[in-house]
Amino acid sequence: MPLVLYDTWERALRPFTPLQADHVGLYCCGPTVYDYAHLGNLRTYVFEDVLRRVLQHAGYRVRHVVNITDVGHLVSDADQGEDKMEKGSRRTGESAWTIADKYTAAFQADWRALNLLEPALWCKATEHIGEQIAMIAAIEANGFTYRTADGVYFDSSKQDDYGYLARLDRAGLDAGARVALGDKRHATDFALWKLSPPDSQRQMEWDSPWGRGFPGWHIECSAMAAKYLTPWFDIHCGGEDHVAVHHSNEIAQSEACFGTRLANYWMHGHFMLESGEKMSKSSGQFLRLQTLLDRGNDALAFRYLCLTAHYRSQLRFSLDALDAAQVALDRLRKTFADWPDGGSVDAHWAARFDAEINQDLNLPRGLALVWELARSPLDAATRKATVAYCDQVLGLGLAHWQPTQRVTPPAVAALQAERAAARANKDWPRADALRQQLLNLGWEVQDKA
Repeated sequence: MPLVLYDTWERALRPFTPLQADHVGLYCCGPTVYDYAHLGNLRTYVFEDVLRRVLQHAGYRVRHVVNITDVGHLVSDADQGEDKMEKGSRRTGESAWTIADKYTAAFQADWRALNLLEPALWCKATEHIGEQIAMIAAIEANGFTYRTADGVYFDSSKQDDYGYLARLDRAGLDAGARVALGDKRHATDFALWKLSPPDSQRQMEWDSPWGRGFPGWHIECSAMAAKYLTPWFDIHCGGEDHVAVHHSNEIAQSEACFGTRLANYWMHGHFMLESGEKMSKSSGQFLRLQTLLDRGNDALAFRYLCLTAHYRSQLRFSLDALDAAQVALDRLRKTFADWPDGGSVDAHWAARFDAEINQDLNLPRGLALVWELARSPLDAATRKATVAYCDQVLGLGLAHWQPTQRVTPPAVAALQAERAAARANKDWPRADALRQQLLNLGWEVQDKA
């Protein structure tokens, strides 16, 4: 079955046809590194990793680019408030540059713990200021901007199809705007370049033709994607919260500069919910991957949990669901490790798996098929080879897993020996007391007849 993907631009499933015969350009919006990534963020990156794996599984060479937003993302997507990097600097007492490096490293550590394939390129907004200034200048020369006291803005009224990605009601937004627009002409206009306040100095600011300041959030992705993937490439990804503002603005400024909507397919992962609400860093209360590791879960158990829900459906997170994913992953790992090597991939089962994942990345069905395969009457070596074939997409690292050998601490070994002696002497109360001590230390005792 040919690969079919859901395109937010068309609001429909589309057969995937690359712009070049065997090559796919893939751009994924990365983190704003003013704090740690939360589990909802990471779910989106798992979806994008699966997309890349499915494309490679289909035989395409994928050039995967991920940005790092280390300047320009204001606390409000409507160009209000302070830069999140400056806010993070005040919260931590460290410089904006220091926290950018700190949280970038933390994000990339989470990335690798989840077995996400390394992108061809990580690109930082602060390392591409020249490209952003050049793109803004081109948009200005084409007549799509106006200047205000605090910067250069994109005039969304100059495009009849502005907001088509989100099917925005522009007239309704302008009429119902409940926040002061300031010098903005329309609610949907957005900053391309923000000027630094005249009475203070920012930590992150640069000279430009319009004055000293910093780029708006949206321009970085268009400028870097165009540089590394050309102004017309295959797939642009992000979270569902990017549709109405960030990606709509990327498309608008790209059309004004290059005459393209930047990407042929726009794909979006849906939210992960906790207690019925979207996870958010701005709330200050959120779950990190490290939180799960600290309670004894495996990072790949979270990946497994993400695979149980389709990327275009919301996933409700709970510790019970995570623990169930951990149990299932551990069972699959042990089953896979117990099978002998030397088998060949079964063509029938492989074709069934490919049909599921090619239907808009239907990983829940693909995962269910793996369990059906594991319980099938195929010989064990064939099952192992075929599950390994499927794991190229699942990304659970089954072939690399090894059961851990738990080393018995000397104090525990001494209690075990003392208990054995008590049992030999038929001192059952003492043996029971020692059993309880071992349980309190996390060691379960199983007596053999």
